[in-house]
Amino acid sequence: MEFDKQYVLQLVQNLLTTHSPTGFTDAVMEKAALYASQLGYHMERDRKGTGFIRVKGWDSSEAVGVCAHTDTLGLMVAAINPSGTLGLTNVGGMLIPTVDGEYCTVFTRDGRTYSGTVLCNSPSVHVYEDARSKERKIENMEVRLDEVVKSKEDAEKLGISAGDFVCIDTKTQATPSGFIKSRFLDDKLGVGVIFGLLKYWKDNRVKPRRDVIFYITVFEEIGYGMTGTFDYVTEMIGVDMGCIGPGLSGTEYDVCICAKDAGGPYDYRLTTELIRLAKDNKLDYAVDVFKFYSSDVTTALRTGGDLRGALIGPGVHASHGMERSHYNGVLNTMRLLAAYL
Repeated sequence: MEFDKQYVLQLVQNLLTTHSPTGFTDAVMEKAALYASQLGYHMERDRKGTGFIRVKGWDSSEAVGVCAHTDTLGLMVAAINPSGTLGLTNVGGMLIPTVDGEYCTVFTRDGRTYSGTVLCNSPSVHVYEDARSKERKIENMEVRLDEVVKSKEDAEKLGISAGDFVCIDTKTQATPSGFIKSRFLDDKLGVGVIFGLLKYWKDNRVKPRRDVIFYITVFEEIGYGMTGTFDYVTEMIGVDMGCIGPGLSGTEYDVCICAKDAGGPYDYRLTTELIRLAKDNKLDYAVDVFKFYSSDVTTALRTGGDLRGALIGPGVHASHGMERSHYNGVLNTMRLLAAYL
């Protein structure tokens, strides 16, 4: 199965450079809807914001659900400090030490944007004795605005207030050697897998065995993305990042198949079938247990979904920090998902 590499990479880069921390996802979901319509599909949205793309199969007695999420980690203004810098609260589990020194954009409620830099509040070794040793935790971080602000009142005059989103520069790059490096590959790579598969189906006039409903969720990073009703869906396959590190066999070049995460084991028969397909199709794959991880599939099961669940995805290095993967991991994931569906 040959997929349109240029299409997938361009789509992923476009999504990655569209800010979408949890709770601030309208712009990225509008792009997802546009990509769907360009392929001849219609993306519906529910009141919570989840997107649905329905594809008819040969058998409509039941459906397979496939989910990925567009929401990412981020920051929010918690308070304006007396000096005019912005105190912060995190949205999701950002690895806070990695944002020290990163450029960002503040989005106000009335549509204005301001650039700035996230810094520790002891930012200079020439001034602060603890500049090197101070813990980089959210309570010690702030945004230095690129505006003439000398007080809290100056920042307020710009329309900035508590609750405004602070979005981190993603530094997105695709290298000639096939690497994709950016913040928030989790889980815009998974969304890229879905659209790469949809384009493959369109280009090759493929019809899946059963009906498929693709879910694009927007609250995964805070734990309730895949909630609601699932119609006649009997299986749910999550497409999310695979973990890389000590004790794990997955790499950036593999499709990672998660047998168990912090929420417990995934469905035995469904996971076994995915492993068999990976072997039969000679894919680069790994089976792992992710100890500090949970997915939309787990959320669907915990909230009463009568489903069999499994989880796959391309390996991502340095998750929740400066992430990196490789196109081969994306390709192996697309091939496995296509083989199953």
